[in-house]
Amino acid sequence: MQNKLKKVGLLGMPFDHNSSFTPGAAQAPEVIRRILTNGSLNSGTENATELKNNPQWIDCGDVISDQPSQFVEDIQSSCNEFLSNGIGLLSLGGDHSVSYPILRAYAQHFDEINILHIDAHSDLYDSFKGNRLSNACPFARIMEEGLCKRLVQIGIRTLNDHQRDQAAKFGVEMLQMKDWDPMQIPTFQGPVYLSLDLDALDPAFAPGVSHREPGGLTSREVINIIHHLDSPLVGADIVEFNPLKDIDDMTAQLAAKLVKEVAGKMLLSLAK
Repeated sequence: MQNKLKKVGLLGMPFDHNSSFTPGAAQAPEVIRRILTNGSLNSGTENATELKNNPQWIDCGDVISDQPSQFVEDIQSSCNEFLSNGIGLLSLGGDHSVSYPILRAYAQHFDEINILHIDAHSDLYDSFKGNRLSNACPFARIMEEGLCKRLVQIGIRTLNDHQRDQAAKFGVEMLQMKDWDPMQIPTFQGPVYLSLDLDALDPAFAPGVSHREPGGLTSREVINIIHHLDSPLVGADIVEFNPLKDIDDMTAQLAAKLVKEVAGKMLLSLAK
């Protein structure tokens, strides 16, 4: 079962009820859309894909979950509807907990999907502060349910014993920042889903996040990872941008740039 996607849709998820530290990421989709349309960026991507007036690039609006306890069902149901209509999703969080329901939907449409997770944190806690759906836990839930065949994490630079145990338990492939080689971009067999937490980048490039972790990736390194993915990119989320922590829209501009480059990669993948 491999869903034949026809379009790529931008889907906002203004949800941060599972933020484990500082809320504010719910405001991100609105801010990113503003940057995408305010004239500061043109609509061309580095891979020469034009987004403006592109019939395969659409805005799907936002998923609104009024009841925090229902967010998994609400997001999964909405994503499933779009995927059933051949629309691959580039989702804007929101906190990282949204990745779990998104991947639950994707697992209904793609066999053996690969996940490339770019983040400062592994997000593999079994539970965090008593919340198993925390933004610190989505990949534990994803791996427990077998929603992917392979999870590769890049940019990790804060681990404790529990997280190491979880990574070993689930067979997670982890390229920690201390060992990072920019030429060490992983290769995949089969479709790829990208989950990009903006705190993967060094705070010098992305100060507008709730969990600043120095020593991270550069903007260019993240863009190069996206460009050099060797398998079809069928879905993505960009999460954990917190406008309340941003400085002069630095992170908003970066998030919008990453939306463009991810969208360009996904649109190219439609033909594969």
